[in-house]
Amino acid sequence: MAPITATPSISFKTGTSGNGTHSKNIDVKIAYINDEPYELKEGETILSFVRRNLGKDLVPTLCDAPNLDPFGSCRVCSVDVALVQNGNAKAMASCHTPVMAGSYIYPNSQRIQKLRKNIIELVLTDHPLDCLTCEVNNNCELQTVAAQVGVRDVRYPEGKNHLDRKKDLSHPYMTSDFSKCINCFRCVRACDEVQGQFVLSMAGRGFDSHIVKGAEQTFFESDCVSCGACAQACPTSAISDVFESKSIVAKEKTRTICTYCGVGCNLEVSTVNGEIKSIQAPYDAEVNAGHTCLKGRYAFSFYNHPERLRSPLIKRNGEFVPVSWDEAYDFIADKLIEIKNKYGADAIGGISSARCTNEENYLMQKFIRTIIGTNNIDSCARVCHSPTALGMQRTFGTGAATNSVVDLKYTDAVMVIGANPTDGHPVTGAKIKQVFLKGKTSIVIDPRRTELAKLAAYHLQLKPGTNVALLNMMLYYIMQEGLEDKAFIENRTEGYDDFKAHVLAMDMDYLSGVTGVDKDLVRRAAIAYATAPNAMSFHGLGVTEHSQGTYTVMLIADLAMITGNIGRRGVGVNPLRGQNNVQGAADMGCQPHQGAGYLDVTNPEYHAKYEKFYGVKLPDYSGLKIPQMYDAAIDGKFKALWLMGEDNVQTDPNTNHVKEAMNNLELLVVQELFMTETSKMAHVILPAASFLEKSGTFTNGERRIQRVQQVVKPIAGTKADGQIIIDIMNRMGGDEPDYDPEYLLKEISQIVPFFAGVKWNELGENGKQWPVLPDGSDTEILHTETFKIGRGQFKKATWTESTELTDNKKDFPYILTTNRELEHYNCGTMTRRTGNAEILLVDTLMINPEDAAKHAIENGDMVCIESARGKIDVKAKITDEVKPGILSSTFHYPEVSMNILTSSVSDTDALCPEYKVCAVRIRKSKGKYKMEKV
Repeated sequence: MAPITATPSISFKTGTSGNGTHSKNIDVKIAYINDEPYELKEGETILSFVRRNLGKDLVPTLCDAPNLDPFGSCRVCSVDVALVQNGNAKAMASCHTPVMAGSYIYPNSQRIQKLRKNIIELVLTDHPLDCLTCEVNNNCELQTVAAQVGVRDVRYPEGKNHLDRKKDLSHPYMTSDFSKCINCFRCVRACDEVQGQFVLSMAGRGFDSHIVKGAEQTFFESDCVSCGACAQACPTSAISDVFESKSIVAKEKTRTICTYCGVGCNLEVSTVNGEIKSIQAPYDAEVNAGHTCLKGRYAFSFYNHPERLRSPLIKRNGEFVPVSWDEAYDFIADKLIEIKNKYGADAIGGISSARCTNEENYLMQKFIRTIIGTNNIDSCARVCHSPTALGMQRTFGTGAATNSVVDLKYTDAVMVIGANPTDGHPVTGAKIKQVFLKGKTSIVIDPRRTELAKLAAYHLQLKPGTNVALLNMMLYYIMQEGLEDKAFIENRTEGYDDFKAHVLAMDMDYLSGVTGVDKDLVRRAAIAYATAPNAMSFHGLGVTEHSQGTYTVMLIADLAMITGNIGRRGVGVNPLRGQNNVQGAADMGCQPHQGAGYLDVTNPEYHAKYEKFYGVKLPDYSGLKIPQMYDAAIDGKFKALWLMGEDNVQTDPNTNHVKEAMNNLELLVVQELFMTETSKMAHVILPAASFLEKSGTFTNGERRIQRVQQVVKPIAGTKADGQIIIDIMNRMGGDEPDYDPEYLLKEISQIVPFFAGVKWNELGENGKQWPVLPDGSDTEILHTETFKIGRGQFKKATWTESTELTDNKKDFPYILTTNRELEHYNCGTMTRRTGNAEILLVDTLMINPEDAAKHAIENGDMVCIESARGKIDVKAKITDEVKPGILSSTFHYPEVSMNILTSSVSDTDALCPEYKVCAVRIRKSKGKYKMEKV
């Protein structure tokens, strides 16, 4: 047969040529597998082409992995490729070779089979043949491929260079046994391409080639962040973990969603006889694609920790006494009825949890509104991201992420404002990090020199509390340079002329002095953002937890609108939600001014709608937000509080103020997993089930509603939070069926407009992004044609200094800002009861070397920090990550109680606490973890 000189095609007819209305031919590029024609897709490799058409088992591989780029080191995937049928063929590595139109591919020719067998034999000469005792026996890719290619014995002499390598057991999670290594580079590539940590590399040459961690260190000594990507990628047991995640025994695997941050990673949990053994990350998960952080993959052992609460407890004579569920319910119901009759429904309130499911949050607000009869319902979702919701509702009409994380593949510029996603949202942070590493425009606005800030082209290291000033500077320079998207402004927004006049009247020298950032650097960053074809922004609690948080969010939205970065791929405004279900808790109505679906409870139309739906009379005025509940309790007007899954005493600002409020309550009910700082103050504690012990849905930061599926039965004596709420509702006159997320989703879909088409059995493995229309179709990108409010609204803002500084600057010259570390999660209730506590042992205080020298403080010294509200002792960490005059610390450990220092100052519009600006003074201390009220 003559060589093919033109692109071959197959002609297909489409349309309705039978009745003569229309018909057309489509040319489709093809290639052949074993002489049979198959259609090509643009950009396919030979391996992906063969697997798509004939399944993944036809061509074996060792160095290939679903979430890694093609590499071609093992050559096991080689296939014969000819330009003509039965012509002269050439062996090619199929994993990285593009498939050619018209080529003939023979995946298992006789010579290819011999080649593969020879390759595997050579690999096995330097690999211990102890399969029967190996942890991955029957789940080892090398073992599988060896059997597939027909290796029964090895003809070559045994090698020696790997066989005597010692196991590394230094780390709480990660292990290695490099005698099992086959030099496939998958671990190195996972560390580089997925996590972007660059800890692993190959050293030596020839037979001396071997994997190293850092500079020939152990896992624990290295910069490993324990994400486990290398362990999951490894085809043998050369890199594994203490849970032996790849060992294959009689396991049941359940897919569920992580309980930690707002990324919403999918987890595949393996169990044996009702006990959780290990967690892996599914490669087909759209959110995390085979990747997790150490919390999601490894920090699950809290679920059956000895300190789990296992019985309802009532405090009697200052001591907690175990009681039955019936006794606890009777006590609570009687007390709530007594308080309601004596003081009115508004003397009672509830705080829901962003750690609980959508269905449980929905039930909590329903309980408070329909059974108690008050709108006094709030949650940490409003506490941490209410400025996001309010600011974006004012500008766009919808207070949620405009885009999806997948848009990082299509963007040309990323701006991260007030967030440290590599610690707080590690999987999304790793994706952003990859964008930075690839040289795309990168801007970080943050007081700390975070991991991403070190990589960014532009780090605007501003003084805490000056976000509004800096964003106004960016807007000014975009206007001054004439870089506005005039067509977008004209066609899709309003209010621009007044907004522009307001911004251009500002003094850049003054704002530069306020922020501490050189105005030319701000100008260059603004131009870079505005000139990028597609630019995305991500913001976190460093934006929202300020007295001007709402105004900052509005200015971020203004930046997107002025440059036309809304409504398409690779752009948008994307809040990084702190906890796993912050978005969902707000969606479900756990806020005092809006019910389920964000409908204003004071609007007569919506109020009537809620009353008709629930069939009861409801209050038509807003309830109390959390800070208002505390103040009312101290004033004696607020008498009972129900807390579901929140440790407010440790995590809310101004701890002594919170404690005073809690002590003034006649009834404090806490649903919890452990005896937290808040639980200790309760009158009744109800032991709840963890996310691994119940079902429901979480909604992640990109509006993705995903199924949480029960993995194991609840620990004896505990109940799902939703069931607890239903039980008490029914005790107090309700008529609710037992907790069933499928049933509850049906109810939610009838009252939450953007859940209209959500059905439990249609969510699938990857969920759906709201709004979900009645036909079940979902929405990746918002505001593509119009905004919910019609036209986008430009909102102006003027910087003002926080009263925390204006009132205290003289006596407390330093600014303390708070942050989160990778290893722990907020108050650390769960992570402190896992191996994570062995990696990060204590809270530390970041101090600039210049400030440390002023106070004779050395690294590791105890430092006394004092604010207008109290003082604590904490260990010093001297670092240039913060500028002189700025301090930063975490609040993971109750022994430190960092929030004794923070203030009750909050966002002027949304009442979000200002954790990020706290006036303090410091001195060297000899104490250890002392807490004292001033």
